[in-house]
Amino acid sequence: MPVLRQIAQLGQPVLRRVADNVADPHDPAVQALIDDMLVTVVDANGVGIAAPQVFEPLSLFIAASHPNPRYPQAPEMEPTAMINPEILWVSDEKEPGWEGCLSIPGLRGLVLRHRRIGVRYLTRTGELREEEYADFLARVFQHEFDHVQGTVFIDRVESTRDLVTEKEYFKSLQSRA
Repeated sequence: MPVLRQIAQLGQPVLRRVADNVADPHDPAVQALIDDMLVTVVDANGVGIAAPQVFEPLSLFIAASHPNPRYPQAPEMEPTAMINPEILWVSDEKEPGWEGCLSIPGLRGLVLRHRRIGVRYLTRTGELREEEYADFLARVFQHEFDHVQGTVFIDRVESTRDLVTEKEYFKSLQSRA
């Protein structure tokens, strides 16, 4: 039965190290970790979560975009485990966007990301997949990929002036509506 995992907060060393590759996607411990991460990301209203965020230094993350209170405009996608992910190519075109992180609660930052990317990863069944993502889904992949590289979104903001509290972020969204 899946277990709700504690989410590592900024300052935990596991968030700042490069994760180890998963040796065997079929390992029952890896399968249990994936199940735990799937319930944890839903419980936390996330659109993705990386293994280092649940104190496991493995190159594995879940992309689980769906509309929720933290990301009301997020597109719907089937939650997907991505093992030993790689970015194969990136578009020249970049786009700024506001990001938050389950490991840095209460803060949003304006981050410049590639608009389109080509990626490769293993599924939880060990199948090698190559995909192309654009816009929000490309942003989610890049954000989670950063986690397995020991990087967090605040490392990517151009200026500390591009950081706001979530309260102010949501206030500004309401004023634009």
